Amino acid sequence: MNDVLPDPFVQNSEFPTDLPPKYYHDYFNYVLDFVKKRYAHILTETEAGFLESYEALSEDAQCLFIRFSNRSKSFFRVNNVSYSEIADMPAILNELLENGFIETICEAHEKRFAEIIDLFTKPELLVLTKLLEPDVMPSKSIKKNDLVRWLLHTYEFHVLCDIISQMEPVVKVTYEAEVMLMKFLFFGNRNADMTEFVIRDLGHVRFQSFDDQHLSIQFETRKDVDDTLMISLLKETFDEIKQELPPEDIFDWFMNWQAGSASDLSQKAIPSFNAFILRVSAWLERKKMLSQALSIYQLTNDAPARERRVRLLYNLGEIDEALALCEEIAENPQNADERYFSKDFYDRIKNKKSRIIKRTTQALKAAEAIEVSVLFRYQVEYGALEYYRALGYNAFFSENEPWRALFGLLFWDIIYDTNVQTIHNPFQRIPTDFFLPDFYYKRSAQLKERLQAAHSKEIIDEMVSQTFKDMYGITNVLVPWYDGALDKVLTLTSLLTPEQIRLIMLEMALNLKENTRGFPDILVWNETEYAFIEIKSPTDHLSSRQLHWQHFFAEHGVKSRVVRVNWIKDELISPM
Repeated sequence: MNDVLPDPFVQNSEFPTDLPPKYYHDYFNYVLDFVKKRYAHILTETEAGFLESYEALSEDAQCLFIRFSNRSKSFFRVNNVSYSEIADMPAILNELLENGFIETICEAHEKRFAEIIDLFTKPELLVLTKLLEPDVMPSKSIKKNDLVRWLLHTYEFHVLCDIISQMEPVVKVTYEAEVMLMKFLFFGNRNADMTEFVIRDLGHVRFQSFDDQHLSIQFETRKDVDDTLMISLLKETFDEIKQELPPEDIFDWFMNWQAGSASDLSQKAIPSFNAFILRVSAWLERKKMLSQALSIYQLTNDAPARERRVRLLYNLGEIDEALALCEEIAENPQNADERYFSKDFYDRIKNKKSRIIKRTTQALKAAEAIEVSVLFRYQVEYGALEYYRALGYNAFFSENEPWRALFGLLFWDIIYDTNVQTIHNPFQRIPTDFFLPDFYYKRSAQLKERLQAAHSKEIIDEMVSQTFKDMYGITNVLVPWYDGALDKVLTLTSLLTPEQIRLIMLEMALNLKENTRGFPDILVWNETEYAFIEIKSPTDHLSSRQLHWQHFFAEHGVKSRVVRVNWIKDELISPM
């Protein structure tokens, strides 16, 4: 390609270098308008009332409320509140207070009073202590945490409230649950936030362009919303309490919740629930609570739950159950890990051996070996590249990236097709079903039609090159943007037949979560031959995914092999 493409990582002149003073007001109002248009029918009376009350505020009051809501804390010292774009701060604070968008600290819940105290420095708290009781003064050398604990233990809530209010008013932002819900409905998860608007408008990220009218709603019912949000919040709670509570309490907490709330989850929430199960059970397993971990793993069949159950059953002496589950996995493996694990572990149990040679290890031992300078011991792939280049081959890193890029470029419009109804907001980097089986089943006809149209190398090259040019710099989880990225893709297409490309692309589409990984490390080629090579140092292991692609390539005539590296001392060679 001779076209000069812009660098997507350099500030483009078409993007603003800064933002207007009330940029966040526009963003927040956009979110609220977006939610009202799509989800008004599932909002509660309280949530609808929040929207109505917010719209009745003055613009500056809306701005200050948004400023408060975008902060991680709930409480604010009034004297510290200052924003240059908001005039007459006392009047605006009063407007928010009168309309219920902030409240004084003595109206806040007593259990959160530690958050209020934490707003003040240690010297300020010492002054507060002197005001409370001049004759009882802690040492100035006391640590702030100890001083806070002493204050909370010594004085009642209302006493501390009164004295703090005399020193400096503190307020708490309200409608926190309603604001959280609006953002959740807009983004569809708890990970994205309002900074997505900022990075877009500053030109740091270019998103795929969607017409708002073609965006589909993500949650059909209120139960879809409540259950999905509940799982998200439970994950956050788990991350907090696992730092504080013993594993036994965590197990009881999870099982009590599961018994009361998980039996009737919305289908929309099931993938998140299964991921949560895996997170909790893996943590309990690491804490050596094997029986408890097993009981939670049993709540899902999502990988790697079944593998972990086999291992735990075996360790707990339930041999027959472990064997039966191995057979079940072997009949219908979800991925390469399950396929090879079920066979290896079944053999281990039946042969009554503590150790067996796994299929991945057998493949590695059977591999050819090359000699590479020990100076590359921390950069084994670089060493292999130098080895093959010295033999006259062209070579580059081919692990995952060019395969993913080929998939992303060849199917770009299919991935982001709004007709599939998996694009729900303008900041989506991937469709919501991207890592679910639904991705293939919803698009199988389109994918096969595209591959049928791509029946020659020339057509494939034209498709991916044109997409690369047209979409350059737009965020796509599969496609990198740098000089040489397209050349790597075109090298793949030059060496493989259209039929081989079709088979590999379909295999990836069947399970994007698993099958976009495990490709061989490097590609080497010359005028007469090529090979995709998985490089392994003396201490490396071959993964199940890597063995899967070796077998798949062999089955379909793609030249690929595993190569072991032996170190030799050669002081004349230096790492790249």
